[in-house]
Amino acid sequence: MSLPFTVREFMNVFKVYNQSIWPMQIVFYLLGFLVLLFLKKNKKSSNKIVVGILSFYWLWIGIFYHLVNFSSINKMAYVFGALFILEALIMLYAGLIKEYISFSFNFDRYSIIGSIFIIYSMVIYPLIGYFLGHGYPFSPGFGVAPCPTAIFTFGVLLFANKIIIKHLIWIPLIWSIIGTFAAINLDIKEDYGLLIAGIVGTLMFLSKYKIVRGEEFEK
Repeated sequence: MSLPFTVREFMNVFKVYNQSIWPMQIVFYLLGFLVLLFLKKNKKSSNKIVVGILSFYWLWIGIFYHLVNFSSINKMAYVFGALFILEALIMLYAGLIKEYISFSFNFDRYSIIGSIFIIYSMVIYPLIGYFLGHGYPFSPGFGVAPCPTAIFTFGVLLFANKIIIKHLIWIPLIWSIIGTFAAINLDIKEDYGLLIAGIVGTLMFLSKYKIVRGEEFEK
């Protein structure tokens, strides 16, 4: 199945988008480092900050990337934008209103894999893109573009130590499939890690959800 736009049109969308929102790219990286800092705090306020930042990422991308920019070459962007906005609302509900999820920094397999996803999204992803000719302003940037942000989200969710809701994993998983399909067609190799993060991240998150829920049931 072919895409309704060319590689050149797709990269031009990122050029226009990145130039129009500069210097928000720097702000989003700073927010990402803030997430890493508060993952170690294990406090109610820290959990809300982490979820609040993740929600802001998804809300921003849903509105300003999908609805405002990507929709100019792909009408499915309205559907994608709605999904990203919905994910932001689910996160806000689960993390800020109901406190259904909290985080802690532990040296277990979940945190190790989560750390790999985070490092990939913030460091390795842009480096691969740069060496493949997708440098700024054509780069899908961390925090402002869907794919690296979804990878980051899977990484952060694997640090959860309290999970009473699992629905917030489904939209990132759906996007990992959609984004990988587009990446293959557009030959954006840095996005190939998205499918790995989507499958591994989802399976590990659901596994942790069952473990945590089982422990709570025993109590």
